Amino acid sequence: MLENVNPAIYNIKRERLINKEELNENIRDEFDSREIFDLLRVINDPEHPLTLEHLNVIEEKNIHVEDSNNLISINFTPTIPHCSMATLIGLSIRVKLLRTLPSRFKVDIAITPSTHISEAAINKQLADKERVSAALENPHLLEVVNQCLCET
Repeated sequence: MLENVNPAIYNIKRERLINKEELNENIRDEFDSREIFDLLRVINDPEHPLTLEHLNVIEEKNIHVEDSNNLISINFTPTIPHCSMATLIGLSIRVKLLRTLPSRFKVDIAITPSTHISEAAINKQLADKERVSAALENPHLLEVVNQCLCET
């Protein structure tokens, strides 16, 4: 049974054009918010056949990157204030970044302030490395996360 039967669907951004400098292997290209957004925009929502970008769960303006300090901060916005999938969405974001970013980055993932009734509890779960590791040891949960990460 769907919690949000009729979610709002938003327009998606155009694909980012890659310039010649970015293709040069000899130049260090710093990570920026658009690059992180591009990694996350294609994650599938666990409830609907839509991406997090289509549902405005992920927005570039809520991604902050300090490449020189190895820090990335991401806020995501569940589609409804009582979304039971918020933890799964946050976990999917974390796994996507764990699999694609260099290990030098510290990534903070949190719900956009005042957008979920269990914001503090979910943020605490997503920030706890042991809880995240334990969740990923659960084969069923890992399968669901992998489905979210499978690009269509």
